[in-house]
Amino acid sequence: MKASIRKLAVWVEETHREMGREIAPPTRKAVAVAVIENPFAGRYVEDLSDLMEIGAELGDLLGRRAVAALGIAPAEAQSYGKAAMVGENGELEHAAAILHPKLGAPLRAAVEKGAALVPSSKKMGGPGQDLDVPLGHKDAAYVRSHFDGVEVRMNDAPRANEILVAVAVTDSGRPLPRVGGLTHEDAEGKDGLR
Repeated sequence: MKASIRKLAVWVEETHREMGREIAPPTRKAVAVAVIENPFAGRYVEDLSDLMEIGAELGDLLGRRAVAALGIAPAEAQSYGKAAMVGENGELEHAAAILHPKLGAPLRAAVEKGAALVPSSKKMGGPGQDLDVPLGHKDAAYVRSHFDGVEVRMNDAPRANEILVAVAVTDSGRPLPRVGGLTHEDAEGKDGLR
C-alpha cells in the first residue's frame, strides 16, 4: 500500500427519533476515516500521481469498511460521499488528488454500482477540526431525500504533515424526508441523474 496510515476509525450514526417521531427503521450513516502521511507536505510537487494512487487504495479500503459497519450487502447501500482535510503543510490540491481521479471507482465497487457522482468536499485544517462529508444518492442524483451530510472529527488529526480522508455510506436517506422529488424506490440509476 502506498498510503502511510497512522490511524483508521469507523463509526455509525443512527437516528431513532426526530421531531418527536419514531424513525423505523432508523436512518444510518457509516463513516470510515484514514489519517495518512502527506508525502508532499511542505513542498510544491507538479506530479501528484502518488496521491491519486493513494486515493484508489483508500476508496476501496474505506468504502468496504463503511459498508461492513452498516452490516449490509453492497447493493443495499443508498448514498455515499467523500471528503479530505489537509494539514497546514499541505494544499487543497493534495486533497483533490486523493478524492477525484481514482477514489470513486473502488468506492463504487464497494457499494455496487454508483452511477451518480460521489459528492465531495475538501479543506485545510488542523487537529480536532470538523470535516463535513456531503452525501447524495449513489445511483440517481435527483433523489432529494438523500441530499445530506455527516460531520467527522478526529481529536488529533490532521497534523501539519497529514491528510484526513473520509468516506461515508448510508443505507437510507434523511429522517422524515418530505421535500418531494424522485424517490429511492423509483430511481433507475441509468444515467446517474434519475
